[in-house]
Parts: sequence; C-alpha cells; structure tokens
Amino acid sequence: MADGLRLLQFPASAKAAARPVLAASVAVFRPDGRVVLATRTSAPASDVWSLPGGKVEAGETLEEAALRELDEEVGVSARIVGFNRHVEIIHRNNDAAVSHHFVVASFVADWLGGEPRTGPEAGAVMWADPFNLGGLATTRQLGEVLRAAHAIWERRA
Repeated sequence: MADGLRLLQFPASAKAAARPVLAASVAVFRPDGRVVLATRTSAPASDVWSLPGGKVEAGETLEEAALRELDEEVGVSARIVGFNRHVEIIHRNNDAAVSHHFVVASFVADWLGGEPRTGPEAGAVMWADPFNLGGLATTRQLGEVLRAAHAIWERRA
C-alpha cells in the first residue's frame, strides 16, 4: 500500500463481464466541510475507505440511486447539489479478459440529517477531512474525487 492506496482484489469470476455495471456514489458534506466515508464489508473493497454508493436499479435515476445507497449503507440523508465526475473500475483476470467493469457516477450533496452508522454494507464510517485522509487505505482516485467534489460543494448556491 502506497499513499493510502491498496490494490483491490476482485473475487474470481467464471466468465468475462458481459457489460459494464452502472453505479452511483455521493460525497456528502456537512457545514464544516467534512465528508462522510465508509468501508465496505465485502470484496472487492472490504476495509478500504470510499464514498457510499452502489449499483443503479432499473427505473432509478443516477441521483435516486446515489441517495438510496447513501441511506441504505450509512443512514444519512442529503440533497444533491451537483454532478462531480465518473470513475471507471476495470479488472482483468489472469487471461486478460475483463472480469469486472463498473462505471460510477459520483455526485456532491449537502448533508440533511442522520449520523453515519455501520451496517450490513458499511463496516466503519466517519466524517473525514477531504484534504487530509491521514494515510487511510482508500479506493483508487478517492483523493482527487474528493478535491473536485469539495470545489463543487463550495460553489453551490
């Protein structure tokens, strides 16, 4: 692990991914500028800090999925203030075939209520300084995603 990053080990897949999986995440900021982070309880990102989020369900908008996942994972409610960016997570197996491909739409939000809690999907939770993650093991690109999200959050109306 270098600079707080850890290589994510995806579970073995019997076949190549048929297509990318669409997911959504959200950077929720409190008035003091801290952002909610959580660790996952299962692979591939167990014990790695990241934004709450998950797969988009049929019939859901990206924003709806981000807010639903936020509530389900950590029990926090928020109001979306903008789109941040997308992140792609692609893993290839030993034969170079794509075993997992996620496209994550990342949003920025104001915290409305609820204190982050652990649960079946979140192993640990915290309000973090987005500019000082203190050597935490994080998902790839989390630092740059948080810096961009904070800039959007500061410019909100």
